[in-house]
Amino acid sequence: MSVLELLKVGKSYGEGASEVHALSDVDLSVDRGALVAVMGPSGSGKSTLLTIAGSLEEPTSGDVVVGGNSLLTMSRDDRARLRRRSIGYVFQDFNLLAGLTAVENVSLPLELDGISQKAAHGAGMTALEELGLLDRANRYPDELSGGERQRVAIARAVVGEHQLLLADEPSGALDSVNGEGVMRMILAACHRGVAAVVVTHDAQLASWADRVVFLRDGRVADQTMAPPSPESLLDPAAPTDLEH
Repeated sequence: MSVLELLKVGKSYGEGASEVHALSDVDLSVDRGALVAVMGPSGSGKSTLLTIAGSLEEPTSGDVVVGGNSLLTMSRDDRARLRRRSIGYVFQDFNLLAGLTAVENVSLPLELDGISQKAAHGAGMTALEELGLLDRANRYPDELSGGERQRVAIARAVVGEHQLLLADEPSGALDSVNGEGVMRMILAACHRGVAAVVVTHDAQLASWADRVVFLRDGRVADQTMAPPSPESLLDPAAPTDLEH
């Protein structure tokens, strides 16, 4: 079952001679439990693809379907509800709230969706523990390193019952060990049935994916099945704590 479908999606900015086509006739389908990596040179449309897939931007043409729901036919409030309940995001700039601690940043989306503060806090602590951040749970973002902030953002994206995970360079601020820890978390979410799309420049991390999509000049230039790596064959119940 496809969790995400992009159907002939196009996105243009500007008009006339200054018009820029960020995406042109992009088709992409991501099934439940699948991990798709998106690669391509700077300016190829990778980040635009993610923001449109997650309903943060509207396409100029085409349609986006998430969980069987066409975003074109949904009201603004319904799209906001879908984003909160069904989609987890990891942005390059983290987007953490400065006035909240790490665990509060992670648990806030759950509380907004009606989960009790106690249950949301517990889920947030579990997610932080799996990323080796339990001792940082009560620190504020400006008290964390760039890599720690990135891992908090990952924890926020994977906590809860999301159907779709969208990550833009999730390992960009991390060393190789912590980068692999992040990919383990994303893969574990896929084993739970989450569909994931990860933008990365790192071919080694892309090898964790089931499929790699290459963008060039806003178009899908190629798709290939990623070769299996030892990490991709991990037992989904295996520990994901970065200290192991």
